[in-house]
Amino acid sequence: MRNVTVSLDEETARWARIEAACHDMSLSRFVGRVLRERMTTSDDFERARQSYLSRGAVPLGAEDVSVPGRDEIHRR
Repeated sequence: MRNVTVSLDEETARWARIEAACHDMSLSRFVGRVLRERMTTSDDFERARQSYLSRGAVPLGAEDVSVPGRDEIHRR
């Protein structure tokens, strides 16, 4: 583990202390967990974005793309 110093405004610090206590953990551990969750979420999004963009465009109506017909869309 690496120690870092973080400065927070009073309102944010109060909220973080309360949240940490509600989760029965230290403020340090709580902040670390929040940051790790943010990092993981950010990485997942970027990987999914890169995967999507690497596939290239698929024209509508291509044989391997299923596009519903008008009757199917407006079925009543």
